[in-house]
Amino acid sequence: MGKIHVLPEHVANKIAAGEVVERPASVVKELLENSIDAGSARIRIQVEAGGKKVIQVTDNGGGMVRDDALLAFERHATSKINNADDLLSVSTLGFRGEALPSIASVSRLRLETRSPEETSGTLIEINGGKMFRVEEAGLPGGTSITVRDLFFNTPARKKFLKAEATELSHIASLVTHYALAHPDKHFELHSATNAVLVAPPVADYSARIYQVFGKEVLDQLLSLAVLQPLERTGLPQPPPWRREAKEETSKDPGELRLHGFISKPEIQKLNRNSIYVFVNGRLVRDRLIQHALTEAYRNVIPPSVFPVVLLFLELPSGEVDVNVHPSKTEVRFRQQSLLHDFVRDSVRAALVKARPVPQFVTEMTARPTATPSLTPGSRSTVDIAAWRAAYAPAAPPGFALQAPVLPAITERLQFGGDGISVEANAAVALARAPDPVFPGNGCAPPIQEEPDAVSDLAPSLSSLKCLGQIRESFILAVDQQGLWIIDQHVAHERVLFEILLKQRAAQRVESQRLLMPLVLELTPAQQAVFPEISQELAQNGFEAEPFGARSIVVKLAPAGIESHQVEHLLHELIDQVAREEQAINLQQLRARIAASIACHAAIKVNMPLDQNKMEWLLTELAKTDCPISCPHGRPVVLRYSIKDIQRAFKRI
Repeated sequence: MGKIHVLPEHVANKIAAGEVVERPASVVKELLENSIDAGSARIRIQVEAGGKKVIQVTDNGGGMVRDDALLAFERHATSKINNADDLLSVSTLGFRGEALPSIASVSRLRLETRSPEETSGTLIEINGGKMFRVEEAGLPGGTSITVRDLFFNTPARKKFLKAEATELSHIASLVTHYALAHPDKHFELHSATNAVLVAPPVADYSARIYQVFGKEVLDQLLSLAVLQPLERTGLPQPPPWRREAKEETSKDPGELRLHGFISKPEIQKLNRNSIYVFVNGRLVRDRLIQHALTEAYRNVIPPSVFPVVLLFLELPSGEVDVNVHPSKTEVRFRQQSLLHDFVRDSVRAALVKARPVPQFVTEMTARPTATPSLTPGSRSTVDIAAWRAAYAPAAPPGFALQAPVLPAITERLQFGGDGISVEANAAVALARAPDPVFPGNGCAPPIQEEPDAVSDLAPSLSSLKCLGQIRESFILAVDQQGLWIIDQHVAHERVLFEILLKQRAAQRVESQRLLMPLVLELTPAQQAVFPEISQELAQNGFEAEPFGARSIVVKLAPAGIESHQVEHLLHELIDQVAREEQAINLQQLRARIAASIACHAAIKVNMPLDQNKMEWLLTELAKTDCPISCPHGRPVVLRYSIKDIQRAFKRI
């Protein structure tokens, strides 16, 4: 007798449930997406015990007739697609027909639905995948699905669930981000008797962020909106010898649209959990887009931290394949390099255009403030205590933005012949403070720019009056805007970085010959990488060539690099390229080489500078394209504004 057999239907459903239903938030995701696909304008989610006991999703969408309601619990029964070709252009959030039978197989499910076509509705109850009751009932239009006792018949899965507060936080994060993605819909999330989130429809995305998180969070984000026809970005066109070419090219291939919000360079997170990307309204975790965002922030923030991103990418459904992951959280793009470069360049352009002015602000934490209206006096219908207990422990990543609290200035400043010497502990703390949060222009109509905000950093830097140095490492300067602190090393690094890039573009990089040729031993991984970058190294002032089986000899190095730094610099560059998972990009490689050379050639900390050198450095920094951060992403300047000073002295 053969060993292969067909699994029973209830076993197959449980296996599918293991792929689709990971935790209560997975159930909410599937039901929420079905409600959105049904055209619902109002969606209400009710949970108990973090979703372990009860999950109820109610909407006012199209509903179902009796026959459709029964078929919905059959595997791969769906109204979204009809044939295999439809998989190439899926425009709905759900399409496989696996969600309802998978959820019903591991819970006690109750479906109540009525279509506008019928005068009465249908009630269906299923326990552990077995149909328990089907009857006619008087119901309002739309659909309500109640899921009780999740994983009651699979205790091994149930014991892996986390604490109630943790599971509720995952649900809250999910609902919040779908509310952000659909500002035209009404979302409610209730836990027991507490309203965790109430978000009525608003005009646009910025208004939704303002509604849910408040003005402070919106001020920390930069708005982004880019529209580009697909044909301009390299969509393959028919060959000219084809007769129908003219007809085909006349058809509009569609557009790429990227909009949403990105954080300023000074807001940095320790992981990627603050990055949320929606593709055609679908929340995804895509490596291609993640890498594009990393490249956009390269040389703007340190490589070990990540930005806060809420982006919406819209493109023709035929350009993206959503049928590549059981939970539909991953997608595949038809033109991957095109999408990658489009996202990278769009985000990078927004960062370069913003150029916010750094300054110290008081601590600020996002709190949900979703209300039935945005009128003053009715700011919150949310139970904050319940929110903190259930939602704050795992708030939507990226929306708990922290800034350093300005330390009290308690000690004195000493003036000497070499300028100002700061001995106050507060000044040292300022210099060592974590990356500050910058104030920015509001993105929603209710937000107004502060009167003393500066739109362009360059004029301010060129007009600064230098007072001296702090520990011979930080330049202290003043102007009408307030007190400025400039990191002399990273400021000079930024200046040299842009000079090197311009010299490389003109093929005029200056070199110096080493007194004695330098022989470097390479590891096997470094040996594999060196031939790939040797030509670009030569274009950047190096003369390095193989010398034996595992060595290279260096005869020339870029001007300004001391001989004892050349070995460390080359090892650093080769190792960076060796660790890169993606294919080597020439533009990226040039930037890395320029950044490393600039870092080693720049003015060091603990180096005294006279007045002329400090003024020259600030003047040159003002000429750069990005004076707010060094090529490795560290901040260059910090501003303590007049308002901050007045506030510290209790004058305002």
